[in-house]
Amino acid sequence: MNQERERGDMIKSMTGYGRARKVLNARDITVEIKSVNNRYLDCTVKMPRAYLFAEDDLKRRVQKAVSRGKADIFITVDASAADTEKVTVNRELASSYTRAMRELTEISHEALFLNGNGGAGAPERVTPFEMAKIIARFPDVLSVIKSDENLEQIGADLCEVLDEALEAYCQARVSEGRKLAEDFEIRLNRVEEYVGKIEARSPELVSEYREKLYKRLKEVLKDTTIDEQRILTEAAIFADKTAVDEETVRLKSHVSQMRDLLQSDAPQGRRMDFFIQEMNREANTIGSKCNDLEIARVVVELKAEIEKMREQAQNVE
Repeated sequence: MNQERERGDMIKSMTGYGRARKVLNARDITVEIKSVNNRYLDCTVKMPRAYLFAEDDLKRRVQKAVSRGKADIFITVDASAADTEKVTVNRELASSYTRAMRELTEISHEALFLNGNGGAGAPERVTPFEMAKIIARFPDVLSVIKSDENLEQIGADLCEVLDEALEAYCQARVSEGRKLAEDFEIRLNRVEEYVGKIEARSPELVSEYREKLYKRLKEVLKDTTIDEQRILTEAAIFADKTAVDEETVRLKSHVSQMRDLLQSDAPQGRRMDFFIQEMNREANTIGSKCNDLEIARVVVELKAEIEKMREQAQNVE
């Protein structure tokens, strides 16, 4: 259990996805969160216009959980069961229409009678329901109004579902961060391996240079006595020019500090960028100092691992 806790307290990825759905106060609320890499935090909330009043509160909640990345929040709300709208009848207007229709009916009947069609019979009777359907078609008889809503409660409901989505989202980022940390550890081990090879090879360069210098002078001077002190002096100058002790020490220090960052659950992406840049600088310096094919090959491998870490660091919060 403790080991799992320690492994969980690691770097987080900037990429992740989380989703939550909940029915609160007759509203079916769904929140989805997804994010990709970004230098800074860029949070966008997309939801129905009727709920835009809660946007600032939602963004503040995201900002507490995320420090870097482009995070998109998608919110859908089905409020069909919340009775947020109701139909009302304009009783006075409907009564006026009813009276007007009755009056029109009487006028029509009188006109028929005066035209000699009195035998046509009484006006056709209309049932109340049929009359209601006719009246309902007239303007402003029926109207739909939005009932008063508790905006504070709605905002709290949206935030509650957002918190659940954020929890799933953060778990995904931690899981991805654990994979990143494992990859970093592999590459840091390789960096240490390459630094060890450079440290082992560097002293051999001075010895080989001294032997080459001695043979060259011996060939040129032949029977003349060779100045041993001159050879030692030249070898010392060469050793000073090609010494990479400082660079390898700093590289190992950067590796150690990178490992410390991997164990932190605080945002460390920017600090990682800095250390990786410094590691690359030291590798370049070693490559320029050591005019040796074997070390040059090691430096190429070293820089390849550093470049891979640089790419991975772009995913770290």
